[in-house]
Order: sequence, then structure tokens, then C-alpha cells
Amino acid sequence: MTSVTDTAPAKPAFRLTRALQGLERLIVPALLIAGWEAFARSGMLPPALLPAPSAVLHALGDWVFGFDETTQTYSGHWLRDALASALRVFGGFALASALGILAGVAIGWSRLFEKTLEPTLQILRPIPPVSWIPLAIIWFGIADKPAIFLVFLGAFFPVLMNSIHGVKTVDHNLVRAGAMMGASQRQMLTDIVLPAALPSIFAGLRIAVGSAWMLTVTAEMVAVKSGLGYVLWDSYYFLRYDIVLAAMISIGLLGYLSDIGLKAIMARTLRWQQTTTVQGRAG
Repeated sequence: MTSVTDTAPAKPAFRLTRALQGLERLIVPALLIAGWEAFARSGMLPPALLPAPSAVLHALGDWVFGFDETTQTYSGHWLRDALASALRVFGGFALASALGILAGVAIGWSRLFEKTLEPTLQILRPIPPVSWIPLAIIWFGIADKPAIFLVFLGAFFPVLMNSIHGVKTVDHNLVRAGAMMGASQRQMLTDIVLPAALPSIFAGLRIAVGSAWMLTVTAEMVAVKSGLGYVLWDSYYFLRYDIVLAAMISIGLLGYLSDIGLKAIMARTLRWQQTTTVQGRAG
């Protein structure tokens, strides 16, 4: 039996290990910021063209909290701009996820859907989403709809292709075992194929959410008059590169947080896979 005194030192050691792992993730960003600050202060480029990280951080702080209005009309409006972009991202992403998974599973499971749907989708897939901007503006006008449409296009195909791949690479022995047990086609699809394809589907979702943020910013530069992308583009016209960089950092952080959220959902959904892996290693 393990005593309390044996397990007590394990907790501080575990916390120390987690803290060190967290510090490891900060090494590269810290080095990049330090190099950027040093180069910006060297005078090789004018501060207006390459603001130092300290200046960008000051602009970002005023954009978020509005403490001295150095960002002028954007001062204190970061949350409003971030929410506008996030709503477009998750609106288009949700639609792309639902249709991408549905179409991908259908194409991967059914030869009929593979023959009828896949050729058309594969023709559309290489077309860059930004090339749809003129049509999106004509169809939907200058508002949220063209941005959501472009996000949908950018996020749909990663989800589609990974869903197809996940279904097609399911172990055929599992499907045969289900058929031998008397499972119907529907039962095999819902109880065997879909769970086995989930890791690949989640991989597609993680790619898609990054594409969604990129396409939202692109759409906001052209077809929308609000959001982080609009602030980035508008600041460029007024030569406020500190705000441009603050907008880029905001987009990167929000995209990273979106990916962390998806990883957390994936970890909870695929807990059975982790358990199976641990048991397999133990065996």
C-alpha cells in the first residue's frame, strides 16, 4: 500500500514539471520579441515603418482599454471588433463543419455519393476562396453575409477531405466484425465508422478553424466595414503600422485560442481512444 508520505512529494514535482513545460513554450516567442525590439531600436528602419514591440503593445492596450486614445477612433473598441470577427468566423465555421462532415461521411461510405458528388466538389476545391469575393459582394452586399460565405468556402474543404479520409481508412476488419454480429448499415456507420473516423475529422476541423480566421480577415478588408480585418486595413491607409501589428497579434491569439478550444473538445470526445492506447501499451 502506498502511504501519504510517499505521494505527497509527487504533487510539487508534478507542478514543477508543468511549470517548466509552460516556460519552454515561451522561449521562442520571447527570443523573437527581444530580437524584434533590438532591431527596431537600432534605427535601421524608421519607427513609423517598424514599430517596436513596446509601441505595438501600447497601441494594443489602448485599443483594448482606451486609456489615452493613441489609437484614435479605435480606442477602447477592441472587444467590439473582436466579437464582430468571431461571429463571422464561427458562423461560417459551424456551417462548413456540419456540411463538410455530412458530405465527407456520405462520400466516404457510399459509392453512389462518391460518384455523383466528389467530381463536382473536387473541381470547386482548387478555386481560391478570395476569387469568390466579387461574386460574394454582388450576391450578398457589404455586410456579414459575404464574410460568412467566404469563411464557409475556406473551412468546408479541409473538413470534407479529412472526413472522407477518416471514413475510407477505417479498419475493414471492424466493419466485417460488425456485419458478422448482425449490425445494420446504419448501426455500422454510427457505432463503428464514425467513432473510428473522428480523429481524422477533428484534424480537419483544426485546419478549418485556422482557415476561417484567415478568410474572415480577408473578407473584412474588402467586403465588411467592421472587425479586426477592417481595422488592420484601415490602419494601413493611415500609416498606423503599430495598430496593423496589434490587429495581426489579435488575430493570431484568437486563432490560437480557437484551436485550444477544439483540442479540449477533441480530448473529451476521444477519451476512449486515449484509454485504449494506454491499455494497449500496458498489455
